[in-house]
Amino acid sequence: MATRSKSVLFVCLGNICRSPIAEAVFRKLATDKGVVDNWLIDSSATSDFNTGSRPDSRGLACLQKHGIETGHRAQQVTAEDFQSYDFILCMDESNLSDLNRKAGKVKNTKAKVELLGSYDPEKQLIIKDPYYGCDEDFEKVYVQCVRCCTAFLEANS
Repeated sequence: MATRSKSVLFVCLGNICRSPIAEAVFRKLATDKGVVDNWLIDSSATSDFNTGSRPDSRGLACLQKHGIETGHRAQQVTAEDFQSYDFILCMDESNLSDLNRKAGKVKNTKAKVELLGSYDPEKQLIIKDPYYGCDEDFEKVYVQCVRCCTAFLEANS
């Protein structure tokens, strides 16, 4: 097995909608490019609302529609994540604020915390939470994640 030289953690509020979609999309892109063994890839939540839960069924259906599977279970960001991940990419300003506050309490932080949308070639900075929306909103998240993750992977390969 190759040494995982880079690491990325995708983060949203509950880790059942946006961040597991981003994680699954990035894993697929890295697999298709033949570099997945170079990466440690995961996703987490800023909250503990859904710890242990599977991703939202609408998100799973959206991923499946695009030929992507995930076995992810929701988990919360830990202090160690800021020390072990190279990148922590989140979905909106609330996530960013929560992560920066948590990172400020951790010594020897190495993670670069930023919005996943900062990589969007279409400049859509925020990936909106689809939880209270419809299937179409999950599709929008998927499309944004594909654009952002593709650009992020290209910038870090």
